Amino acid sequence: MFGIDWQELLVIVFVAVLVIGPKDLPRAMRTAGKWIGKVRRTSNHFRAGVEAMIREAELEEMEKKWAEQNAQIMAQVPQVDLSDHEMRPLPGSNAEARVEEVAPPKPDAETSPPDEPQLPLR
Repeated sequence: MFGIDWQELLVIVFVAVLVIGPKDLPRAMRTAGKWIGKVRRTSNHFRAGVEAMIREAELEEMEKKWAEQNAQIMAQVPQVDLSDHEMRPLPGSNAEARVEEVAPPKPDAETSPPDEPQLPLR
């Protein structure tokens, strides 16, 4: 308790009883308790505000780091437009990979699946 031994606390209580008197000591202790409570609430409020600012600063740093990592990943992966079943690099992308066009398969009569077999009726 703030580096106060039990012997020092006993001396403080004895001096308080002599100076304040046993009659007014309970009122003085209540007043001291109220002051200590106000100081604790104020310090807790201040500490919570500082911790909130620290958390916000850490979140901003993490968001910047994530944005940089995302930009690096997006720069490594070529952007491709997949509309109309064709693959071609988007304009302005840094895609050096060669991309071939892919057309959707056309159904043939030969490759179409046969009709479902019918079961004989009895």
